[in-house]
Amino acid sequence: MPDTLSYDVEAPKRPTNVSLNSDLLEQARTLGINISKACERGIAQQVAEERGRRWLEENRAALESSNAYVEKHGLPLARYRQF
Repeated sequence: MPDTLSYDVEAPKRPTNVSLNSDLLEQARTLGINISKACERGIAQQVAEERGRRWLEENRAALESSNAYVEKHGLPLARYRQF
């Protein structure tokens, strides 16, 4: 799977308006959590998950083909395994 967690951490920040659960926001503030950083981490994780999902979907045929080959013929170099 591709490196799905990479993004330009040096890219300039852009102001954005978001709506957040008020209770969760208050708890985060009480705990001294940086809301912007927490949102950024959450978005980065969501982007990574979506990229991973799309990669699997785009490569599904190749993965299924490879799995079918191994099921039918075994691993190509299995006879050289020492375990």
